[in-house]
Amino acid sequence: MKPIIPILMGSRTDVDHAQKIANALTELGIESELRVGSAHKTPAHVLEMLRAYEADPRPKLYITIAGRSNALSGFVDAQVTAPVIACPPISGNFGEVDIFSSLRMPGGVAPAVVLDPAGAALLAAKILGLANEEIRQRVATRQKENVDKIITDDAGLKQS
Repeated sequence: MKPIIPILMGSRTDVDHAQKIANALTELGIESELRVGSAHKTPAHVLEMLRAYEADPRPKLYITIAGRSNALSGFVDAQVTAPVIACPPISGNFGEVDIFSSLRMPGGVAPAVVLDPAGAALLAAKILGLANEEIRQRVATRQKENVDKIITDDAGLKQS
């Protein structure tokens, strides 16, 4: 059964950030769905979405995107048993202190926090790869490509 990763945004303004995650997941062969729901403004809508995803038997984890006051990541994490990865957009507003709302969660709520969209997709793939050999092999291939690029770059510098 193919896994699914819902990417939940607090608002449509985060769609570019979410699309970067979705693109990185696609490169790893993992299906995702972009959704919008606010823990502050539409909690019933978010709960309805989560109930539908939780009833879906496919393996899954959630990636959440919310800036400023990141209640969405904690709210989602408290409602589901699957892992949650918070990938808040970094803004220059508030001296970037808004990131603390993603890092500081109440007890019993534990979303992972990854700031880079491609990094969030990679962590998701590594988690799903624990139970999916095909995904695990894609992660290994991606890591080998990264190593090969560094070695090639280094060799190019030594020849200069």
